Amino acid sequence: MVVTSAFSQLECSGDELTRTIKFMPPLYKQRYLFVKQLVSKHKPKKVADLGCAECRLLWMLKFCSCIEVLVGLDISEDVMKENMHTLSPLPGDYLQPSERRLTVILYQGSVAHKDPCMLGFDMITCVEVIEHLEAEELDKFPEVVFGFMSPAMVVITTPNSEFNCLLPTVTLFRHPDHKFEWNRAQFKNWAQDVAARYDYTVEFTGLGAPPPEKDVGTCTQIGVFVRKYQNDGPTHFEKSFRPYAVIPTFLPFLTYNSHYLTLCSLFKAEYPSLKDEKYLQTAVVNEVIWTAQIIARRLWDHVKSEYKKPCYDSETEPKFQTSHHSLKYFKHLPLTEANNKSLQPFINGNSVYIPLANIFSFPKVNKLCGTVETLSNLITGKVALSHDGSAVLIDMFLPNYFD
Repeated sequence: MVVTSAFSQLECSGDELTRTIKFMPPLYKQRYLFVKQLVSKHKPKKVADLGCAECRLLWMLKFCSCIEVLVGLDISEDVMKENMHTLSPLPGDYLQPSERRLTVILYQGSVAHKDPCMLGFDMITCVEVIEHLEAEELDKFPEVVFGFMSPAMVVITTPNSEFNCLLPTVTLFRHPDHKFEWNRAQFKNWAQDVAARYDYTVEFTGLGAPPPEKDVGTCTQIGVFVRKYQNDGPTHFEKSFRPYAVIPTFLPFLTYNSHYLTLCSLFKAEYPSLKDEKYLQTAVVNEVIWTAQIIARRLWDHVKSEYKKPCYDSETEPKFQTSHHSLKYFKHLPLTEANNKSLQPFINGNSVYIPLANIFSFPKVNKLCGTVETLSNLITGKVALSHDGSAVLIDMFLPNYFD
């Protein structure tokens, strides 16, 4: 795997002593875009962001169509509560449900504690988090993430202390809560040791390139860890904690009964999906009604154009046909009255009969339903059908239409 980055554009202003460095786009956005690129490339279904804080990365990742489970974990309950509304479904998500299922969950807890809720993930991200850990937490972190959680991929970003000499406002650390900041050699040694211990490979890259004349490395250093052995059978989660596999979000009520269960569930959102029959039925009914009305309108427009054709005779000026004469044109239309097994719509009185097979032939309906039988089952009782259920009925009032 080759890890590259082409996001960074450096802006410097002022003289050598006072100049400031800015990155376009801002470095935090570059880190999120880097993760999103990895997601787009590797298509993980279950992703967890450790130290999710304001939930910005989670908000960005919820639009990735491959992700079905998105989990955020942070020690700060207040910060998550202030921002978790951004992860809720919007009205448009209900009007046009996605084909995939998406569940978003937020937990309050420490990245240094094991919990079955955090098992079974394809990718775990840890963006600018490890430098906030106390020494004891940092010691536990590798065993928790690489040993216990054991995802297929782990992405860790952290500040590069060598770059700090280019940041005039930085004295010791970039943030008052940082417990340490590693240089390139320190991060590389730590990452390679962790990778070897837990059977991962690791590749290094970074974001925020320095000025050409400065050999200090990138502002943010990144390690992308990939597990050497990719399980094809049951996951570590399924083998070790099968009872919790179906309902891991219900585990927090056991928090005080076991040393293993330490997370508190703050938020859960299940996005509407076409895999849920109630949303699928709504989508199919809306599409069938829309499609049927289009077909009926086109048929009536054809009838109307035939009705208004002038009728010539040798002794009089051209005259428009009467409604009585227009009846004969019903029998000569391409879409004529036919038996209910026909694929073509037909008129019967003030109703247009549109066979289900005709509606099913429209690509969107076909994709939603898969079979005519499924289409019939989903719309029965929701849409007006013929007595034998073979056609959708659309009532049109011919006199008013021709006025």
